[in-house]
Amino acid sequence: MKSSTLFFGALVLLFARPATAVEPDKAPAGLNWPAFRGQNASGIADGFPTPTAWDIPKGQNLFWKTAIPGLGHCSPIVWGDRIFVATAISGQKEPKLKVGLYGDIAPVTDESVHQWKVYCLNKQTGKIVWEQTAHSGVPKIKRHTKATHANSTLATDGSHVVALFGSEGMYCYDLKGKLLWSKDLGVLDSGYYMAPDAQWEFGSSPVIYGNKVLVQCDVQKGSFVAAFDVKDGHNIWRTPRTDVPTWGTPTVVTDGGRTQVVVNGYKHIGGYDLNTGKELWMLKGGGDIPVPTPIAANGLIYIQNAHGMMAPIYAIKTTASGDISLKQDETSNTGVAWSTKRGGGYMQTPLVVGDYYYTCQVNGILSCYEAKSGKSIYSERLGTGRTGFTSSPVAANGNIYVASEEGDVYVVKAGPEFKVAATNPLGEVCMATPAISAGKLIFRTQDHLVAIGERKTASRK
Repeated sequence: MKSSTLFFGALVLLFARPATAVEPDKAPAGLNWPAFRGQNASGIADGFPTPTAWDIPKGQNLFWKTAIPGLGHCSPIVWGDRIFVATAISGQKEPKLKVGLYGDIAPVTDESVHQWKVYCLNKQTGKIVWEQTAHSGVPKIKRHTKATHANSTLATDGSHVVALFGSEGMYCYDLKGKLLWSKDLGVLDSGYYMAPDAQWEFGSSPVIYGNKVLVQCDVQKGSFVAAFDVKDGHNIWRTPRTDVPTWGTPTVVTDGGRTQVVVNGYKHIGGYDLNTGKELWMLKGGGDIPVPTPIAANGLIYIQNAHGMMAPIYAIKTTASGDISLKQDETSNTGVAWSTKRGGGYMQTPLVVGDYYYTCQVNGILSCYEAKSGKSIYSERLGTGRTGFTSSPVAANGNIYVASEEGDVYVVKAGPEFKVAATNPLGEVCMATPAISAGKLIFRTQDHLVAIGERKTASRK
């Protein structure tokens, strides 16, 4: 087995009522970013002027910069004037991430005692409002050299903040940092299914929808998707899954007269009834290391994955039912509107802006398709081809933001023409997907949380 066939980037995975809740978020559009990739994992926050040019090392348009100890690919989330983020702090001295394009699948050995922490910051100043230690101990599962022990993004609904730390448990706080409940989900062993010793750590993030906390736990043994009560953590339903380890986050989709929990997978991409956990539809096949999170737009559910023999993109009808797996020569059927066997991203969750679907490869190839038909519009390279791209793209006001692992953020104009408007440095490694709130871009770098806004000088470094 050649290491080049096992290239593995970082498992990055990469919410008072949630934006995805039965009652919609009453806040102005573009204000709250309550979960991984914001509202409904769409990655879009319009409505406020958002910067397109900055230089963090020089302080240009730096709103504030706050040090966050430890390592974490947990993306920042935002509710009102509060930002929440998590981290895992090793007992070893200054562990770092190994970024770039390489094929080493061996995990990191670090048997020191770690601390898993949740931080709350003021969005205007970057000041830490509170911090809580959820758990202390030696990690039960090892991490990949690009991953961390805090990969999963938090979720909030304006009353609760839920942190999922894989084998170290799930924790629910109120917005003042009081622990409301915790849940032991057992050992969640994630890694390459063909090399079980290659542990890469857990990466799927929780989602809050109405009274439910939804989790997808695809691991080496005992995989499941489940719903827990956000008030006390009791298990509402739990549905077993037969799949290889995956790292995507569930997405709740309300359309076609029903509300479903949609998950990525290799053996079992699927949709489940929100209230019962009953399977509604399923699709087999694709890339065998599924990481991207499903998104929904235009009455379709978009799912992509990669690795192995395939890198597909699927556009699935929200009314799909039963087994909708494609036959060998099929690109569509009664449940799949369109698909392509090549072109799907490995790490990044895709993005739909207007009429167009965007996906970025780990080597920086950005591709654009017609979202409704699947027609290919362009495939162009960001960067030199010698750096990795793991952070998922986000968008605001007609601009798409794509960050490289080395911390260069490419601003691409949305639309059928490929146009890079700017390339802006963060000055640090960036693996986590950014948040957008009220015109501010909030990036999690290796060592800091950074807010970028229309300001000529830094208010805080």
